[in-house]
Order: sequence, then structure tokens, then C-alpha cells
Amino acid sequence: MSGGVDSATAAARAVDAGHEVTGVHLALSENPSSYRTGARGCCTLEDARDARRAADVIGIPFYVWDMAERFRHDVVDDFVAEYAAGRTPNPCLRCNEKIKFAAVLDRALALGFDAVCTGHYARLVDGVLHRAADPAKDQSYVLAVLTSRQLSHAMFPLGDTPKAEVRAEAARRGLMVADKPDSHDVCFIADGDTRRFLARQLGEAPGDIVDQSGAVVGEHDGAFGFTVGQRRGLRVGKPAPDGKPRYVLDIEPVARTVTIGPASGLDVIEITGERPVWTGCAVPEAPIRGLVQLSAHGQPIECTASAEEGGLSIRLEHPARGVAKGQAAVVYDGDRVLGSATIAATARTARLTTAR
Repeated sequence: MSGGVDSATAAARAVDAGHEVTGVHLALSENPSSYRTGARGCCTLEDARDARRAADVIGIPFYVWDMAERFRHDVVDDFVAEYAAGRTPNPCLRCNEKIKFAAVLDRALALGFDAVCTGHYARLVDGVLHRAADPAKDQSYVLAVLTSRQLSHAMFPLGDTPKAEVRAEAARRGLMVADKPDSHDVCFIADGDTRRFLARQLGEAPGDIVDQSGAVVGEHDGAFGFTVGQRRGLRVGKPAPDGKPRYVLDIEPVARTVTIGPASGLDVIEITGERPVWTGCAVPEAPIRGLVQLSAHGQPIECTASAEEGGLSIRLEHPARGVAKGQAAVVYDGDRVLGSATIAATARTARLTTAR
């Protein structure tokens, strides 16, 4: 129970379904602040109190589990390391993988519980992960890294309900969090300034901003402050010869260079993924056609996906822009999640493959 409306309503529905429910709030920060900043951040003392009040209204036991050290190592340190390596991680995905459905689930099973129930918007159909009924709130993308074993011990009671109805239900139940704003951005960066957070962790590492020809067109304080597809904050004084906007095309952390260029330079047609997880089907022996989502809020793109030597190769039916290494590539068959992998490389041209 995070202290928000979704997890509180999910807990209440689990009780209604006849389960023996215990509320658990995760203390993920070593020095939690007293109050959130608007809709930013989470895991504050305010959130813990809201979760406890919701548990009291529902009538279930409530505990706080200290996961701060594990969260620091598996989520925050990983986040910093990924940016230092020129990649753009998704910490919500890593938290689901390493904390909520690994550390928490393992402890829960050891204590005799059967499942971890959360307020995520996704559906489980015969043990297979599907998109939520509310496409605007669907969170199957950040859950697609979970294994079949983890999904077999998971419950997502809100997957069939639009968010507006969840809030209305919470109000009817007398839950004070019914109108509480959703948290946004990275939960452990309460002010939303990722570049400043990374600079404090990594220190300044100045380098050059170059164009596609290699010519220096500007300077930066740290390549970690950029992500592929970024347009704002490039701090390049001289405009492009054609007068059109320029975007971050590539990040080279060792040389400390950030390459910028036109929007067309962002076009990607092939993606290579690593650490694949197949939960909606067996590892495919031949290329399969489906849809792929390349970021948490990205639009699905028709594709052909192939399992190759412990990895995943994806050929897009039409180019995608702003595809960042470190994000997840999640393959769907309609609303059903087939599998996922971490994006390791991209290419503007595709190898010849066939699907059968």
C-alpha cells in the first residue's frame, strides 16, 4: 500500500473477494521527507500515514517493511549506473522486478502468504499478463519484465476498471485518498530534476556536443544529462544550417560526446534486446508478428520479433523515433504480453528476416 488511491482500492477489493489481506507499506527512502512536492515523489511520511489510515478503514492489519537498502542498491544505484553508461533506464520497471515482485514477494511467501496484490492497471488471464481495460492507465509495460513464477503469485484487482471509477469507488468506501493526486516522474527525485540528481551522484563530466559530421557545436557538463530524442536543453548557441530543430541522436559516455542532428536521424527500424523474458508464450522457434511498445507511454508498432542466441531481435514495420537504449521493448499479441527485453542496440536499417 503506497498511500495512494489505487493500492487502497485494490486492498479493499481483495478483502471483498474473500482473501485474508495484510497491508504493507514499503519504506524505500533512508531519509523520507514529511510531505510530497505537489504530485511528485512518493514514499514520504505522508504516504505512510495515508496508507495506515486506509488500512484502518478497510479493517486489515498494517505493517511497514524497510526496503530502503535493497531499493538503493537495486533501483537507485542501477538508475545512476545506467545513465553513466549512456542508457536511459526505467526505474518503475526495475522496482517491480527487483523489489515488489522479488524482495517483497519472497518475504511474503516465506511468511505464508500466497500472493502480492498491487494497484497496478493490468490484467491476468489464465496467468498471462494482458493490458488493462483503461488504455490511458495501462501499466502492463512496466510489469512485462516479471517471470511466469512471479505472475503466478500476483494480483491486479483494478485491471478491469477505468481510473475515474476507481476514485469514485474509493470515495464510496470512505477512503480519504480518493482524490489524492497520482505521483509522477521518478519517485526518488521529488523535485523532478533528473539532471541535477545525477550530477550530485556522478559529479560534473564536461564534454563536447557534436553534429553528425563530428564538428563541435557546443559543450555540456555531463553526458548523463541527456537522452536520445531530447530536444530541449541542448545549449547549442548556433542554429542548424537548415534552421530546423536538432535532437540528441547518440550518447557516448566514454568519449563524453553527445551527438545531435535532425529528427530524421532518430529513425530506427531494427532493435536488439538483451535479457529477454517470455511469459505469454514459449520462446519462439521462428519469427513472430505482433506489436511492440518501446517506452512506458509509447504507441504500439507492428513488428516481427525473433529470439536469437539468448536475445531478441525486432524489425519494425515502420520507423520509430527517440528509441533509447536501456528502455524495455515489450512484444504484444493484441492485448496479451508475449515477452520483453532491454533495448541494447538500434539500427536504421534492418537485416532480412522472414516470418512464417
